[in-house]
Amino acid sequence: MYIHESPTRLLPDVASQDHALALGTLEWVGMDGMEMPVAFDAGDGDVRSTGARVGAFVNLVKAEARGIHMSRLYLLVSEALGARPLTIAGVRTLLEAFLASHEGLSDHARITIGFEHLVRRPALRSENSGWRAYPITVEATLSQGAFRLEITTDVVYSSTCPASAALSRQLIQDNFASAFSSGQPLDRDTVLAWLGTEKGVLATPHAQRSTATLRLCPVGEGVFPLIGLIDQVENALGTPVQTAVKRADEQAFALANGQNLMFCEDAARRIQKTLEAAPDVADYHIRVAHHESLHPHDAVAFARKAR
Repeated sequence: MYIHESPTRLLPDVASQDHALALGTLEWVGMDGMEMPVAFDAGDGDVRSTGARVGAFVNLVKAEARGIHMSRLYLLVSEALGARPLTIAGVRTLLEAFLASHEGLSDHARITIGFEHLVRRPALRSENSGWRAYPITVEATLSQGAFRLEITTDVVYSSTCPASAALSRQLIQDNFASAFSSGQPLDRDTVLAWLGTEKGVLATPHAQRSTATLRLCPVGEGVFPLIGLIDQVENALGTPVQTAVKRADEQAFALANGQNLMFCEDAARRIQKTLEAAPDVADYHIRVAHHESLHPHDAVAFARKAR
């Protein structure tokens, strides 16, 4: 039997009622993994829309309250992210709305927004270009008027080991000494042809794909000055991974690797120097991981902003 409900009928709200068993405050309550659209400007004026996973949370300071109003958080996020491109000021306004919708229940608010931002990158030598997807996580909190926002991304690059390069050069020297005796007159064309064979370069240093995770606190309240910072970091490293690659591009990449030998410590210091000089960064944390091809564990270095 169908029961007709009047549009003015009050529906029970169990979560907002005091409950005898609800005795205690909670650090965070909310929803995680909400599917939302997001429009993002990485600081280059190119606004891109994509799908995001969002977490929205408030604390619960009223010990006798059974729960929070989760639907209010969902609707606030949906309205804010669907209306305009993401900005630092917009994130703060959204957190203020979280607290206003939970007056008397909460005094802390938190949001996380995770998505990928696509950037077209040119090849090193050819006229080709391709897409790089940078993972972005925006995390912000508002606690008793104190607002903090961090944006996290990864820069993926190639790292060639300086120690392995030195050991390879020594083997090449030994091989040359074995192939050409000390009393033998050397013909330039003969040596040049020998160097072009596999016997000429019998050892190569190990290199690996590497990841620099950057956690940044930007200055200001506008768009996120991210792409310019990524460009600076990639230039400092010298060997960001490529997209569309022809043979000329691959050769240029090999040259860049040979001219940018680095341990994970070297990479972390290069990034640290870059971010220390960046006026758009109020604070930062760096994690560099070289996913070694020599052994099954990573070489890792961390750095923070100088205090």
